[in-house]
Amino acid sequence: MAEIRLAGLEKRYGAVAALRGITLTVQDGELVALLGPSGCGKTTTLQILAGFLIPDGGEVWAGDRLISSPKGAVPPERRRMSLVFQSYALWPHMTVSQNVGFGLEMRRLAREEIADRVRRILGVAGLGGYEQRYPHELSGGQQQRVALARALVVRPDTLLLDEPLSNLDAALREQMRFEIRRIHKETGITTVYVTHDQAEAMVIADRIAVVNAGQIEQVGTPQEIYETPQSRFVASFIGGANCLPARVLEPGRVRCGDLELRTMDDGRFRPGDDVVLCIRPHAVRVRGAAGGDAARDNAALGRLVQHAYLGDLQDLRIMLGNLPIRALTSGRARYRPDDQLLVELPAEACRLVRT
Repeated sequence: MAEIRLAGLEKRYGAVAALRGITLTVQDGELVALLGPSGCGKTTTLQILAGFLIPDGGEVWAGDRLISSPKGAVPPERRRMSLVFQSYALWPHMTVSQNVGFGLEMRRLAREEIADRVRRILGVAGLGGYEQRYPHELSGGQQQRVALARALVVRPDTLLLDEPLSNLDAALREQMRFEIRRIHKETGITTVYVTHDQAEAMVIADRIAVVNAGQIEQVGTPQEIYETPQSRFVASFIGGANCLPARVLEPGRVRCGDLELRTMDDGRFRPGDDVVLCIRPHAVRVRGAAGGDAARDNAALGRLVQHAYLGDLQDLRIMLGNLPIRALTSGRARYRPDDQLLVELPAEACRLVRT
């Protein structure tokens, strides 16, 4: 296994900059998710890491080996890496055992060793008893685990996964998130996982690198990314925060539209700075206007413009003057469009990020 270091990676396609200085270290044995929307550069990064693309700038190191730079690249087959694609790419005419053991046969290992390693990895992947089945006899989740087992059985230093759950239905995706996390815990292989699904990244990853427009916006644990976003993009992409333009009046107080609001103050901003106030929808407190105190700090009357019933929750869209606010509240309350509501934005939940 090996530490992976990406140092200032750049990649252009004509006038389009796909990567603009990607720098990231993946520790030995760590699982890092590259998370971002389509076209942000995460798959290009993975392809450079795998050896399918050569960067226009920067370097890729695997431990003490330089494996990619503008001057050249170590071929994919010599990188000691395994890649799992979105499609399972299983051989339809081969059984599960034959699919998993194919890479070992290409390495001309002894038949007994191949059988032993295939048996062990199928146990890790939860596929014991499926050895003689063919791909068409398996569910989508089982086929995905066969693809993982095939990548792991060759004992790579690094495992690369390119949106491997995108072809599964919602229930199977949720199940496979925990399966991948379990398999990683058992194998301890350094892993880079590309996804656009924030829930997937938060379940699977030790750390998340949020990618936007060819750059890494923030790197941290799932808790750090969610609770302390460092930019408007991270706050809105992870958890769908309300992001409101504001101006700092004094430490811990901002003007947001017609409202003056108290906020968390981490000392990064000064009076007069233009910032963005972020608050998660579940942190917004909503109740009927009757009997509420709109004069208290961080409270104001708003008008409900849209709502959706989600069972235990309601998804509310409210206008506070000219400020749109999204709130997730209990499904027991009953609201109707145009209802006047008292909305409170707790100061401890209001965080400021750069514009």
